[in-house]
Amino acid sequence: MSSYVLFGLENPLLDYYVGGGEDTLQKYELNANDAILASEKQMGIYKETCISYGAGGAAQNSCRAAQYVLPPNSTVFAGCVGNDDFARMLRESNDKAGLRSLFSVDPSTTTGVCAVVLSNNNKCRSLCTNLGAANNYKLKDLKAPEVWSLVESSKIFYVGGYHLTVSPEAMLELAKHAVEKNKPYIMNLSAPFLSQFFKEQMDSVVPYCDYIIGNESEILSYGEHHGIQTKDVGQVALALASVEKVNKKRSRAVVITQGADATIVVQDGKVNTYKPNHVPAEEIVDTNGAGDAFAGGFIAALAGDHGIDYAITLGHWLGQECIKVSGTTLPLPKKQYPLP
Repeated sequence: MSSYVLFGLENPLLDYYVGGGEDTLQKYELNANDAILASEKQMGIYKETCISYGAGGAAQNSCRAAQYVLPPNSTVFAGCVGNDDFARMLRESNDKAGLRSLFSVDPSTTTGVCAVVLSNNNKCRSLCTNLGAANNYKLKDLKAPEVWSLVESSKIFYVGGYHLTVSPEAMLELAKHAVEKNKPYIMNLSAPFLSQFFKEQMDSVVPYCDYIIGNESEILSYGEHHGIQTKDVGQVALALASVEKVNKKRSRAVVITQGADATIVVQDGKVNTYKPNHVPAEEIVDTNGAGDAFAGGFIAALAGDHGIDYAITLGHWLGQECIKVSGTTLPLPKKQYPLP
């Protein structure tokens, strides 16, 4: 029997840090705090000298964060990569974090990579992403016996919303298994544009979701594109929580983070708030990835059979630890938050 309890699915990306600062931004026509998909004129950036690298992509970051607090060999992450050095670097980075890479390989294209250019004394971060092979994950990859066997033995599923643009079919297959076996199914809203441009795909998955995680801009975008006439985050979350569920054995919880402000949790028609601890400004190094780390702590707590109060607390703690170091990483040697 496999020891893996948490199964993640989304886009496996490699964060590829490129030097040169402002000169590199100018060369590739990038802005200091961009987050864009690469066009043809930017493809050369992935051949620039790499100053450091690490696993990236929102759900992969969250699964790495979950593994940080879970026992060894608890978490797997599925997606599609190419047959190249970027894939080797990505697997190596996940291995270091203890996250098992469950990657299908498409040799016809490159591994998804996000070029990161730091500028303004590292205060600004420009992200330029080529999704590459990450776009090519298929339902057959999920159903491959060596992958599906880990689906069957896992206790909990976490899927990033970005996968709505890749394979909603795989998301739904995972969701149907979760319902059949009464396992928790968690989706992240991931980005405001998904509720607008991938509304049909999102609406097909939401009924299967036991937990939905997002931030205030993502939930307000959901409300705007679903005819919900309010800008009140709690009220929009209530509307999302009330969408009819397929699995009637579990009530849905919607969890909305708001940076340093209170996290809102809606479940069973009630709105609760959880205020994160204050992190002094002088301890904050880099807020990038804090939301991914929060989600990692939240899903890790659920995978450990803890309740939602502890899940929020662990999420807040991991998010706070993430912002004290640079990049979407966590402190080493590992710290451990006390069990409830």
